[in-house]
Amino acid sequence: MHGMTQGDRGGLSDRERRVLELERGWWKHAPTKDEAVREQVGMTMGEYHPFLNALLDRPEALEHDPLLVKRLRRLRNARRGAGVGRRAAR
Repeated sequence: MHGMTQGDRGGLSDRERRVLELERGWWKHAPTKDEAVREQVGMTMGEYHPFLNALLDRPEALEHDPLLVKRLRRLRNARRGAGVGRRAAR
């Protein structure tokens, strides 16, 4: 995946660390998440979401910021579960 290369220390790339930092507190720096993503990471939201999802599955991300990654995984799983329930109810 584009941009998903390891950093010099064998961990996360600079972009991956910036994404985690953004998720930690984007609302402190920008009025909208779209704007924060563009300014801080240089991606569109269409690029950002797949990048973030892949990043959350990496052991290096969990090691870098376990509380944040676990919280984001729980939110992602809850959204996925809610989507499955909505489709099944149709």
